[in-house]
Amino acid sequence: MSKTILITGGTGLVGTRLTELLQSKNYTVKYLSRSAGIKNGIESFQWDIDAGTIDEKAFENVHAVIHFAGAGVADKKWTPQRKKEILDSRTKSTQLIKSTLEKIDHKVESVISASAIGYYGWDTGGVWVKEGSRFGDDFLATVTKAWEEKVDEIETLGIRTAKLRIGIVFSEKGGALYELAKPIKYGVGAPLGSGDQYMSWIHIDDLCEMFIYAAEKKEVQGVFNAVGPNPETNKVITKMAAKVLGKPCFLPNVPSFVLKIILGKRAAMVLGGSRVSSEKIQSLGFDFKFPELKKALEDLL
Repeated sequence: MSKTILITGGTGLVGTRLTELLQSKNYTVKYLSRSAGIKNGIESFQWDIDAGTIDEKAFENVHAVIHFAGAGVADKKWTPQRKKEILDSRTKSTQLIKSTLEKIDHKVESVISASAIGYYGWDTGGVWVKEGSRFGDDFLATVTKAWEEKVDEIETLGIRTAKLRIGIVFSEKGGALYELAKPIKYGVGAPLGSGDQYMSWIHIDDLCEMFIYAAEKKEVQGVFNAVGPNPETNKVITKMAAKVLGKPCFLPNVPSFVLKIILGKRAAMVLGGSRVSSEKIQSLGFDFKFPELKKALEDLL
């Protein structure tokens, strides 16, 4: 009998690709979503995070929950209301999963939750950051810490949990690389700010395989950095993307003040950077299909 995985936030960029890979490995996939029905060919069960309601049938025969649900951090201006939405969508959804598993009969063996390298703060420079490094003191670090603490509460139910701190996801269908490549394709690509800030990137397929690995392997417990093994600077990535696309990259860097005008407080997300280590997940036997930047960009671009 194939195992069943329940995904929250399954229709997003990563969830969609994860679904494809799970189905190719003969898993049955179900979604928890804001509305019931069939989405991308997947049976979806309704939950309302604000109301604290959930269709308990979603958990029938489920062996693992992969938890992505959370309002996007980069797509809207950070008003006080949006900040609350970013926090609540993560903590309340996790709390709802926990309270439901507490009261129903289920077969759930593991909950694998998304987290973010934002835990370490906007800008940690060029030093290697590992899972035991201290957390930052900015907005996203605070959100990530609160989110992870809610996941830890699920562990008190005797369910194995893992938290994967996701880096910058490279995909051809959306996200950071998609946006980075747009101006390059028109011959107007340029590094951002100093260009020296590290981008801890990961190919979307490696990220999805890491979530599957975490769901399958009992030794994957606790927190892990979900980044590729070779972070590079913004300047190196921009120039390599231009080379792969066969486009010039000769323009001066985009000044920091311009990005601050355009993005406001969110500019810190592109002007700061972290050099995050994937050593811990590799020590448990996880292998990357795309460890090198050039190979990843050639595959996606």
